Amino acid sequence: MHILRTTYLSLGSNQGNKLENLQKAIDLIAENIGSVQKISSVYKTAAWGFESDDFYNCCIQVSTGLNPEDLLKNIHKTEVFLGRKRTADKVYKARTIDIDVLLFDQEIIFSKELIVPHQEMLNRKFVMVPLVEIAPNVIHPIEKLRLQICLNNCTDTGEIENTHLKLIRPVSLSEKYNYIAIEGNIGTGKTTLSRMIAEDYNAKIILERFADNPFLPKFYEDNDRYAFPLEMSFLADRYQQLSDDLAQFDLFKNFIVSDYYIFKSLIFAQVTLQKEEYFLYRKMFDLMYKEISKPDLYIYLYQNTPRLIENIKKRGRDYEQNILPEYLDKIHQGYNTFIKTEEQLNTLIIDVSDKDFVNNPEDYKAVIDLIKKAE
Repeated sequence: MHILRTTYLSLGSNQGNKLENLQKAIDLIAENIGSVQKISSVYKTAAWGFESDDFYNCCIQVSTGLNPEDLLKNIHKTEVFLGRKRTADKVYKARTIDIDVLLFDQEIIFSKELIVPHQEMLNRKFVMVPLVEIAPNVIHPIEKLRLQICLNNCTDTGEIENTHLKLIRPVSLSEKYNYIAIEGNIGTGKTTLSRMIAEDYNAKIILERFADNPFLPKFYEDNDRYAFPLEMSFLADRYQQLSDDLAQFDLFKNFIVSDYYIFKSLIFAQVTLQKEEYFLYRKMFDLMYKEISKPDLYIYLYQNTPRLIENIKKRGRDYEQNILPEYLDKIHQGYNTFIKTEEQLNTLIIDVSDKDFVNNPEDYKAVIDLIKKAE
């Protein structure tokens, strides 16, 4: 689990579309560094220390799981991506974007790459005014004074103008959703994706306890004999687990992510049970389904059957190695029917057939972007 820390960043731009540069930087920070909690107004100031066009400046508060070194690396990547060209000299120059780390919790850092609190922040009104707007009562770690007092003591006489231009704060997953359920066929990577999201976004994770089910290996050996006890035991366990975990609010977690939803029980039961068994099973399911909280977002990971077979063989569970493609096709058809008919769920289908979100950061980012943009 990442320990979340609060950092304050100063952003400035005086080349090109300055407002757009600031917005792009904030969006990239939200994607790659952490959740943007607050954004100050946009202020216009003259270039500080050299002759050039006026700057647009703002400050933001970010909650991040990165350590200071990785934070700085990601900031430099963001600057380069937005067109900043760093040089070895220390001469002030015009730039598309400039991002400085002002504070990192209450830490005092002196290293070759990073000094925090920023050495010059108290002497620069274009930093202190937007910073105090969003954090007036934060204590400066060295001065031991509130930032509002530090601004009052600032001797910078440069003019600073509030442009009243607005920047949009990116909404984080934890603000948008309380509960996300991720499902998919056998081998789609739903558990892996759930783990990755829980780690990156400090979410409480609910994982299916399939490994503890004694009927599962027996079912793959003799489907007809063990289908009903398998599905009933899964249903009972899923109901109990979801009822217990969804009812327990965790103050230290942002939201909940699970690698299954209880409707999975009905989909698999449709495939595995005989008609009479399914009729009895459905009665039990309907009673339980009414009591289970619905997810804010239901994600279905689709993956084509050949890729599923490949993944199943790769993870090497003995009892799964004889699963037939026809069985996987039936499960997918069951999910497809469920998604089309269950109108109460906010559903997002993500095709991951050509994605490797485990080993390819860009694929993982693409999946997260789709989740963030879901209505």
